[in-house]
Amino acid sequence: MGVLQRFERRLSGLVEGLFARAFRSEVQPVEIAAALQRELDNEAAIVGPERTLVPNRFIVELGDHDHARLAPYTRPLVHELIEMVREYADEQRYSFVGPVTVELAHEPSLDTGVFRVRSEVVAAEAPAAVRPISPAEGAGVPPPSPSSTGPEPAPVPAAAVGNPYLGKPADSAATAVNYGRLIIREGAGLAREVQLRSPVVLIGRGPQADIRLSDPAVSRRHAELRLDTDPPVVTDLNSTNGTRLNGVLVNTAPLADGDRIAVGETLLVYHTPAPPQRQG
Repeated sequence: MGVLQRFERRLSGLVEGLFARAFRSEVQPVEIAAALQRELDNEAAIVGPERTLVPNRFIVELGDHDHARLAPYTRPLVHELIEMVREYADEQRYSFVGPVTVELAHEPSLDTGVFRVRSEVVAAEAPAAVRPISPAEGAGVPPPSPSSTGPEPAPVPAAAVGNPYLGKPADSAATAVNYGRLIIREGAGLAREVQLRSPVVLIGRGPQADIRLSDPAVSRRHAELRLDTDPPVVTDLNSTNGTRLNGVLVNTAPLADGDRIAVGETLLVYHTPAPPQRQG
């Protein structure tokens, strides 16, 4: 039984089927749960070899009618949504930096049956027993070393948070290798350019992808670029909707400058590295 199915079963037991009658044509609790799962996947940021950070505070905005209708069930619904988020994060091996919270907020501009999810990463507050030391108490005493206060959470690389399309950061400018670039256009959105710094690039919707797309028609592990071969190649990873190269479905195919790779509703145009400029 999946996370969403367990959520529905627990919730229906808590309110003895009232949700099934009350929400037949409006916002369904399971729709909110599914949206929270998508929010976790979309906002996941890889911050270490085995650590993927996700938001832990969620605000579900509801219009007048839906918010008033949900109000009597807020407490059990929020409790089960929090449990569902924890279960899903555990399945996906996601990490939180603080406790999970869910809030049902009133947003009058939203129509009935429409809701919106906002999220953020909120670190846990320091324990209540810890208090700052006054200058008189701490005079002459050096501050404790990091090791004495326990391990700190791994810092979030700026690239992982600010732009999920940058892939894995290079160790340094001196060791960075240029494997070309991609021009990416998701749906009707603006195109963006990505520099390719790794010989193997995973394209997909999942948190482990080097180039992470929000396109729902893209699989979590959709396709792979192998850029250290001559010529470079693109390989479909048994995706649901397939990978097209210049309009043709492919399993594995060589890449040339200007080739157009289509995954779901997203277009990626590959360009080979520019030749090095001659010195002098």
